[in-house]
Amino acid sequence: MRKSFKFYALIWAVFFAAFNAVVFLVRPVIPGYVVSYDTRFWVAWAFIVAAFMGNLACAYLAFRSENRKKTFYRFSLITISWSGLITMLVAGAVLMLIPDCPAWIAAIVCIVIFAFNAVAVIKALWAGDEAGRIEDKVKTQTAFIKNLTADAQSLVARAKSDAVKAECDKVYEAIRYSDPMSGGALSGVEAQIASKLGELSAAVDSDDAAKVKELADGLVILVGDRNNRIRLNK
Repeated sequence: MRKSFKFYALIWAVFFAAFNAVVFLVRPVIPGYVVSYDTRFWVAWAFIVAAFMGNLACAYLAFRSENRKKTFYRFSLITISWSGLITMLVAGAVLMLIPDCPAWIAAIVCIVIFAFNAVAVIKALWAGDEAGRIEDKVKTQTAFIKNLTADAQSLVARAKSDAVKAECDKVYEAIRYSDPMSGGALSGVEAQIASKLGELSAAVDSDDAAKVKELADGLVILVGDRNNRIRLNK
């Protein structure tokens, strides 16, 4: 984040310097242009500078967000920040080049630009947080089946005989293709599945083909029961 924001801040500084160059260096050399550093000028200039500062603050929030790890939202936030900065440069320069432009017009334009920039950043951050929350929820809900699949696959590799291996493979395939989503309503049947898999592991280690078949059949039935419950709750 620090490196990315540093580059953004450098470009922001170039844009800010370009704006001030237009205001203090270009205006005085425009033929027929009357330069007046009155109260109206300084109020308009102050509002535009405040909007530039606001853009930098919004960019800082965007770059420091944890959502930068999510490519889509990271680029969305960066695009918003760049758009706001470019808009501020163009609008600010044009406003300051308009002869006798009322300060209230500059104030309203700058406030509107900053408001849109800030709201867009907040919305993108909100969307990223929501996406992260859903992603974490899905990871939690699918953790049971993922871990169970890995354990079942391990049993297949540990099987000492073809008969035991075939039963373990049957269990592995049943778990592998079961619905990955979990939930509180499935806690009972999932506890039974985990317990049975532990018993199956012990039976595989002892190479007890009869016991392995009995436990494997029971596990397949429990996995099927779990899938049926998931379908009923959808």
